[in-house]
Amino acid sequence: MLTSLTILAAAFFVAHVGLLFTSFGKNGFQKTKYLWSHITLWITGVLACVITLLFAGKSVSGVIDVFDTPMKSSLLIVLALVLSLIAHTIVKTMVLPKYR
Repeated sequence: MLTSLTILAAAFFVAHVGLLFTSFGKNGFQKTKYLWSHITLWITGVLACVITLLFAGKSVSGVIDVFDTPMKSSLLIVLALVLSLIAHTIVKTMVLPKYR
């Protein structure tokens, strides 16, 4: 189950990166792809949280064992949201003005 969840989280992260980079191009800014890039990042954070909730403290991985409480696990979701906010701020202030 750990392997399946990890592969799923990695797939969502790869989808996030792909959608983010293809949101900007010769056709201009594509809002729908950009939104989905954020959604896939949030899903990645939720999956990471679920992985740590299920497997922390079971000596499966030293990294997973760091998130040994529900509060620490929830920080992964917060991290995904903060990264999304930072990326959105960068795009809004530095990238979008070039498309206008």
